[in-house]
Amino acid sequence: MKADLPKNYSPSDDEPYMSPNQLEYFRQKLLHWLNQLVLEVTDISKRIKEKSLREPDVVDQGALEAHKAVELRTRNRYIKLIYKIDDALERIKKGTYGYCEETGKEIGIKRLEVRPIARFSIEAQERHEQMERRQRAGHRKRELVKGVGNDESSPN
Repeated sequence: MKADLPKNYSPSDDEPYMSPNQLEYFRQKLLHWLNQLVLEVTDISKRIKEKSLREPDVVDQGALEAHKAVELRTRNRYIKLIYKIDDALERIKKGTYGYCEETGKEIGIKRLEVRPIARFSIEAQERHEQMERRQRAGHRKRELVKGVGNDESSPN
């Protein structure tokens, strides 16, 4: 499936959608991003271990713990991205990359340039986000209703 890309190649709408050149371009883009993230995760893990080995005074301990929490959140976010990149690379192998998982329609070169791990067209993504917002709002409403009828929360 690998195609030799011309120097400074950039996908265009003038060629067939998900042509061998386009697929190779996105494969390389994803692999480059993956390598950067793996290096960063490794670096963050090393920094966390090194800082854990130091024994700061009590005053600095809170700041160190807060910084460590930020580093861990960042590392976890990168790990999630690594899984999404692996998933996108697998879609390239299967021949489904660039097509919406919900509708089967083209995601579009411009969207993939910005978000090469995209699984949905913009329209399908917007529907998913609206559904998630409604679910969160419904969950919050249920929590509020639970709290209103709770005898433990009312002062006696």
